[in-house]
Amino acid sequence: MLPQWVIETKRDGKQLAEADIREFIRAYAAGEIPDYQMAALAMAIFFQGMTFEEVTVLTDAMMRSGDLIDTRSLEQPTADKHSTGGIGDKVSLLLAPLVASCGVAVPMLSGRGLGITGGTLDKLEAIPGYCTALSPDSFLEILATCGCAITGQTADLAPADKKLYALRDVTGTVPSIPLISASIMSKKLAEGSANLVLDVKWGKGAFMKTLEDARELARTMVAIGHKMGRGMTALLTDMNQPLGCTAGNSLEIIETVEALQGKGPKDLMEVTMALSAEMLVLAGVAESLETARVQLQSKLDSGEAFERLKAMVTLQGGDIRTLDETSKLPQAGLVEPLDAEANGVVAEVNADLIGRAVLLLGGGRTQVTDTIDPAVGISDLCKIGDTVLLGQPLLNIHANDRSKLDAAKQMAQDAITLSDSSGTAPALIVETIRPENV
Repeated sequence: MLPQWVIETKRDGKQLAEADIREFIRAYAAGEIPDYQMAALAMAIFFQGMTFEEVTVLTDAMMRSGDLIDTRSLEQPTADKHSTGGIGDKVSLLLAPLVASCGVAVPMLSGRGLGITGGTLDKLEAIPGYCTALSPDSFLEILATCGCAITGQTADLAPADKKLYALRDVTGTVPSIPLISASIMSKKLAEGSANLVLDVKWGKGAFMKTLEDARELARTMVAIGHKMGRGMTALLTDMNQPLGCTAGNSLEIIETVEALQGKGPKDLMEVTMALSAEMLVLAGVAESLETARVQLQSKLDSGEAFERLKAMVTLQGGDIRTLDETSKLPQAGLVEPLDAEANGVVAEVNADLIGRAVLLLGGGRTQVTDTIDPAVGISDLCKIGDTVLLGQPLLNIHANDRSKLDAAKQMAQDAITLSDSSGTAPALIVETIRPENV
């Protein structure tokens, strides 16, 4: 196999042989193929696409480029959830302990935020001491003890994906459905879960801007997982306005605690319950989505789901005193409201601009090496359809720098549109995709 021949084959729109894909990925992970040739192949894939067979082989090759986590030693059935990312999306923080409290082990490998999209690991690191770099053995031990663990991708887990993802980010080849699908699924399949539910978001605050692109991505990933023997479901969910009422790492931990104590925003709870119910059905601990929701609600009402979160945080080194007293979490020095300039009904809360405002405050990163301020962000965010009066706060901005606060306030002002007439929030869950549909 000569790398340039493989590149030329895809450049010319032809299908790659399985052996060539596997050898190219093996050699790239081993450092035998340089970045410039991998970048050339990624660009060829970006323009020419891949068949389903090619994407499946690419996924499998990337998954097998490093260690595989074996969860068969666990007594409970396993299920995981993956989100394609959005603004205010703290669902994983609620869902993992909630599903675990129902008897399903949730092995979750999560990522960090880049640009406007917040990362689950960054949010968890707002909890002092929380470790996001577990070894495979520690990961399994915590799963066996409390039923859920959330950690980051190690250097030995799908290393080909880790290298390729960084390369795509700087070569303009990120928005390719074959490459996105293989990247997500290689990591998720390597973590060893038997079942996977996908939250594929679309809209202004999502990576996939159109519903059509989100649907194609979801169908591709569901088909890959099904072909590789996993139970699969995907929900298409709206991300034109932020999810929940907070955006920012420490603030989202606070909202998570409130949600697990029965005080969560309606939209956040709707998406969390829908994804969690799908996981229980796939794992075989609930016969239907309706009975699954009853189980989940009982765990919320009893406080068991919140206790499971505290157990996971403790086992991963975090200070659970910050969950019982959230005032102990990082706090911003400046908190100011953004007041409504007129009476009206909220017609739009642009998720992209809210994400950019949080980024301006220092709550996100534009480069992997950037340091995040866990205290900053936006809270008490209004929602589409809310009626507001002149001078009423539309949101609160949390900052540690006056100039950043002023810039973020202007960005947030541009994000919110008021109308004279009544507004209707868009449907949160647009479609459910299962293997039989693809």
